Amino acid sequence: MSGPETPDVPGLPRDADGPVFAEPWQAQAFALTLKLHEDGAFTWNEWAQALGAERAADPDNGSRYYDHWVAALEKLVTARGLTAEALTARKAAWADAYRRTPHGKPVIL
Repeated sequence: MSGPETPDVPGLPRDADGPVFAEPWQAQAFALTLKLHEDGAFTWNEWAQALGAERAADPDNGSRYYDHWVAALEKLVTARGLTAEALTARKAAWADAYRRTPHGKPVIL
């Protein structure tokens, strides 16, 4: 798989078009994951395996999907040796970018 697909996970909030984010932090975690993937931090297959392993280790009804998402992302980032300084700089760049981006528009770092 080369990119994200719409997950079919029971418990995820959905509308007629598919899954939606219940909280802003979920959208931010999703966007950060996509950006790190685009920047070559990990392949999409590596990401899918990490998320699958996280969900298998702590199964639920899907209501904690984005908690698993963040845990998987933290483990991948740590395993890749991305430094705290690099992550802090990316977090600051992300915050600056989303503050400058009009609502409903894609955030570009």
